[in-house]
Amino acid sequence: MNKMKKIKISFSIFLLSIAMMAHANAGDIQGKVSTEANKTKYKANTIVFVEKVDGNFKPPAKNPEMNQKNLMFIPRVLPVVVGTTVDFLNSDDVLHNVFTPDGCAGKFNLGSWKKGEVRTHKYDKVGCNSVLLCNVHPDMEAYIIVLQNPYFCVTDKDGNFTIKNVPVGKYTIKVWNEKLKADSQEVIVKASGKVELNFNLKK
Repeated sequence: MNKMKKIKISFSIFLLSIAMMAHANAGDIQGKVSTEANKTKYKANTIVFVEKVDGNFKPPAKNPEMNQKNLMFIPRVLPVVVGTTVDFLNSDDVLHNVFTPDGCAGKFNLGSWKKGEVRTHKYDKVGCNSVLLCNVHPDMEAYIIVLQNPYFCVTDKDGNFTIKNVPVGKYTIKVWNEKLKADSQEVIVKASGKVELNFNLKK
C-alpha cells in the first residue's frame, strides 16, 4: 500500500470517528401532534422545530426543491435553514408562476415559465413564514418557513415526527401549522437518548 493511500484511509477513519462522536453527544426528539376530530387533516404538514441552537448553520449543499406538479405545489410545506436557496421547478405542461406577498421574503415574483424550467429564490430572514402562490392558478398554495438551524421535521399524515441527532442541551421546541397552534415546550436532550414529546393543535 503506497503512502498516499494510507493517508486517505487514515483521514477517512478520522472523519468517521468525528461523526460517531457527534452522534454520541446527541439525541432524538420524537412524538406526535394531535387535533380535534374534525381537524385531523392538519396533523400532516406541521413543522416541529428546535427554536434556537448555538452556532451558525450553513444551508444544504443541494438546493431543496419546490415542485409544481398536477396543479399543486409539492411539498405543501417546506422548512429551510436561513440562507437557503430554493429551486422552483415546473413539472406541468402548462405555464406556472411563483410569487409571495410577504415582505420577509422580499415580496418576490419570479414570473411565469414552462415545463422543465427552474427559477430560484434565496431565503435570508430567520422566522419568515412565506406563502407561495401562482397567479396563473389561484387555487395553488404552499408555505416556506425559514429556521435558524436544521433540527426540524415535517409531520406525516398521522402527525408523527422525529428530529434526529439534536446536540445535547436544553431547548424550546415549537410547532408551525398553517391553521392551528400549539404551546411551545421545553426539553432536555441527553446523549444517545430519546425525548418523547406530544403537541395538541388548536385554533
